[in-house]
Amino acid sequence: MENKIYHFVGIKGTGMSALALIMKDFGYEVQGSDIDKYTFTQRELEKVGIKILPFDADNIKPGMTVVAGNAFKDDNVEIKSALDQKVEVIKYPELLAQVMSDYTSIGVAGSHGKTSTTGLLAHTLSGIAKTSYLIGDGTGKGDKDAKFFVFEADEYRRHFLAYSPDYLVITNIDYDHPDYYSGIDDVIDAFESEARKVKKGIFIWGEDKHAGKISADVPIYSYGLDDSDYIQAKNIKRTVKGSSFDVYIDNENIGNFEVPLFGEHNILNSLAVIGIGHMEKLDHDPINKELQTFGGVKRRFSEKNVADMVIIDDYAHHPQEIKATIDAARQKYPDREVVAIFQPHTYTRTLALMDDFAEALDLADEVFLTDIFGSIREKQGDITSKDLGDKINKGGRVLTLEDMSPLLDFHNAVMIFMGAGDVQKYELAYEQILSTLNPNQQ
Repeated sequence: MENKIYHFVGIKGTGMSALALIMKDFGYEVQGSDIDKYTFTQRELEKVGIKILPFDADNIKPGMTVVAGNAFKDDNVEIKSALDQKVEVIKYPELLAQVMSDYTSIGVAGSHGKTSTTGLLAHTLSGIAKTSYLIGDGTGKGDKDAKFFVFEADEYRRHFLAYSPDYLVITNIDYDHPDYYSGIDDVIDAFESEARKVKKGIFIWGEDKHAGKISADVPIYSYGLDDSDYIQAKNIKRTVKGSSFDVYIDNENIGNFEVPLFGEHNILNSLAVIGIGHMEKLDHDPINKELQTFGGVKRRFSEKNVADMVIIDDYAHHPQEIKATIDAARQKYPDREVVAIFQPHTYTRTLALMDDFAEALDLADEVFLTDIFGSIREKQGDITSKDLGDKINKGGRVLTLEDMSPLLDFHNAVMIFMGAGDVQKYELAYEQILSTLNPNQQ
């Protein structure tokens, strides 16, 4: 069995690359294929010697197991080749479901905050017990002797219905993926369906009006800042170093916890982690200790300093995520101007949530927009970034790669580059200009 070869079709995808790393850790031979364009996920694959090939029917050999990424259908050249040769083909969610079945599995679902919460949970549990994990930033670790398996459960196209975890965290429920979901009731229905597959318990942000509608056949524990929450944070102190708070579970004070994280959403994420540890009867002190050493996940409030500027890279691509990121920046840098550079992601999302995007971006001191990053699954439509910019009270000027000069008007400020597409190319162009102008200030 150890000699079995797993070939991942679309191995550079965040979930696929993480699962490939897990299978490699388990002792299997792993390879995969994808587009030639460099992605941030491939570095970890290359570091452990996982081969990445261009798509080619000849990559498929008898005896392999072909793992199909969610974006790939039977007409993909490699999947078609596998089917023609009667080579085993398994979908990514199906393999993940198989892999986690031998462990205490904890899924993290939600419209926003999945990756950050999964990362925080994986980090904390790993410091206390052997833990395997799959994080949606492309990070994966497999340990056959693990007690826990922590994974990100994606609601897109109801993919998470392949999983029946022991525990499920639902960070929130919001309307997103308008190319698939017909409305908020459809989204709630998907989460309800997944909740009914959970075996031991569910943790839900108590102040989320949509998540509050979920019912299931296992206990549901609410976490949040309200007195009605089963797991509650009180006496919150937010400083430029992070956040501290007392935690009450079922009205009993279990201690004061600290996290080197910013924004109210990260307090909520921490409560979910603390709640799971409590239900698994883990000591509170080591949980607190591990929380204090969390360094974050890729593309979530990732910071660097160039010249006199703080530059933040964040995956935020929904209004609620934009609000959370700006809130975190305000906490850490209360005396600096906050500038948002936002790349709208998909025409359908931009159109469906236009007013909400404008409201969220108005929380920044200044706003710049790039052109919309479209999806291969949609038509371009008639909407543009200028339409969004016109709705922002402060105005949202449209940036181009050819002219990044408007950003040079700011000094000693916080520049937040946000988006799920390729907004990093704008960030890189800005950094290069700054470095050229300030060669000795880095």
